[in-house]
Amino acid sequence: MGKKKAMVPVEELDLSTVKYEPEVIKAPHLTGLVLKLFVRMVEAPVIGSLIMSFLKKQNKMVEMLQNTVIPEAPMFKPEFPPQDAEPSVVTADEEGKPEDRVESALKCLPHYDPPSCWSGDLLPSFRYWKIRDYAHAYRSKIVTPSMVAEKIISVIEEFNYHKPPTPLLISFDAEDIRKQAAASTKRFEEGNPLSILDGIFMAIKDDIDCYPHPSKGATTWMHKVRSVEKDAVCVSRVRSCGVILIGKANMHELGMGTTGNNPIYGTTRNPHAMERYTGGSSSGPAAIVASGLCSAALGTDGGGSVRIPSSLCGVVGLKTTYGRTSMEGSLCDSGTVEIIGPIASTVEDIILVYAAILGSSPEDRICLRPPPPCFPDLSSLENAYTLGSLRLGKYTEWFNDVHSTDISDVCEDVLNLLSKNHGCETIEVVIPELNEMRTAHVVSIGSETMCSLNPDCEDGNGVKLTYDTRTSMAFFRSFTASDYVAAQCLRRRLMHHHMEIFKKADVIVTPTTGMTAPKIPPSALKDGETNMQVTGYLMRFIIAGNLLGLPAITIPVGYDKQGLPIGLQLIGRPWGEATILRLASAIEELCAKSRKKPASFYDILNVK
Repeated sequence: MGKKKAMVPVEELDLSTVKYEPEVIKAPHLTGLVLKLFVRMVEAPVIGSLIMSFLKKQNKMVEMLQNTVIPEAPMFKPEFPPQDAEPSVVTADEEGKPEDRVESALKCLPHYDPPSCWSGDLLPSFRYWKIRDYAHAYRSKIVTPSMVAEKIISVIEEFNYHKPPTPLLISFDAEDIRKQAAASTKRFEEGNPLSILDGIFMAIKDDIDCYPHPSKGATTWMHKVRSVEKDAVCVSRVRSCGVILIGKANMHELGMGTTGNNPIYGTTRNPHAMERYTGGSSSGPAAIVASGLCSAALGTDGGGSVRIPSSLCGVVGLKTTYGRTSMEGSLCDSGTVEIIGPIASTVEDIILVYAAILGSSPEDRICLRPPPPCFPDLSSLENAYTLGSLRLGKYTEWFNDVHSTDISDVCEDVLNLLSKNHGCETIEVVIPELNEMRTAHVVSIGSETMCSLNPDCEDGNGVKLTYDTRTSMAFFRSFTASDYVAAQCLRRRLMHHHMEIFKKADVIVTPTTGMTAPKIPPSALKDGETNMQVTGYLMRFIIAGNLLGLPAITIPVGYDKQGLPIGLQLIGRPWGEATILRLASAIEELCAKSRKKPASFYDILNVK
């Protein structure tokens, strides 16, 4: 029999007794025929539950969820204590027009000087074209949105003939893109673009509605049981700013994986190294931005799905505070850990897209009481002072628990640069119960996913899912109602630990992932794979953003010895997007010279 344990009430926990426990995941790495056999076994009535019980015991989940007395009450969705207003910001109206918010965000950006970016010879190194570069090119009549559209269409059509196939989009309609681009071109000819985002190209992850495209969630059947009548709220907001939507981007099926592997539509390749994964589950959005095809994309993040691929592909990804953006019109619109967030090649582009999409749902406004959204005023004189006063919390043993020391070394160098150039102080913090946090997260996201997919699985669609998704579903099916409640009690404890840290630190800093882009095993392309060790490394620093709903951003800060991108993650206080965006902008500037052009890159704006 398992021995009963009792946790100390959270207020009485002595941090000096907390020891860092490295994560140990016990699960087999399976591909090909062995994976198919394993799925058969875990889906079988008796043997399946025995296998799952064994795996849960091996990974101490039974001990944590069933044999432990957790004194705290459950917290069924993030509950945030009131927060102080952030300094040196411009406040936006979340109920106003998206184009007005974008205009106020634009005024917060540093001065834009077109000539210096335009004469390529002045640039110290590779840089991506920014939204303001496109806007300048359109307004100066250097190019039109229709000219850019033709270039993008030809690249996407050429992708169909790649060997190996590198599918970026699941749904794409060249005529629809031409129509949107012609309307934008006409607005520029008439001298009345809708906003700085007019004529900017964006991709939408396949689990977010973008009319008239179907939302398949990268399955073979979701669009047959759920029709799309209109844009998701976030998509309608960017569309009203004049954004041109190029289609639905590839993803890990139903968002249930961290690599981006997809045997149905093909696995998206990392633009920096085509034999490697992009990371997931927003694989298509991150690869599309990293390869220069689009300025930005929208992804979803319920377990790092915006931040992991952004980090592995060397771009910027923002996970907003839970409830800051509306989830209406997405496949994951009823969970307690997911958000829709932007992926872009630069922090300033993230700010502009974030300005367009933000705005809580009416329900979240009632229960979460979000303060007014705001942007960091990067053009103000106080910006340097505000930046210098930031205290960065670092849990050194956790920070260094990575697959290769290249990652922790590069991230550490950035913290030293921040201290030297801006005076930001790094302070040591301790985050207790990290393994409990991972368990609480997997039980939460797993149970919520199961709840939303159960009716379709009972209808016979479950067996049409890929083998790795079916493995996850069998695991999720093994969670009980009491496991779910225990996970929510852990959520309350972990929220307390983090709120205590934010009394002395403004931001928690970590590497974004514990490893750089993993190689794609050739045997995983046809039938997928399950590799929990890789998932463990990719999700090592991710969970607080999801289980606790905290805002977080990943910024590319360098490369490992193999030339693969490394991301640094900033985790902020609830509703503290402006602070992490301000710090991200400073980090981006410090690392700009080291940025490398991906092996697969399209110079879309250069239409010569």
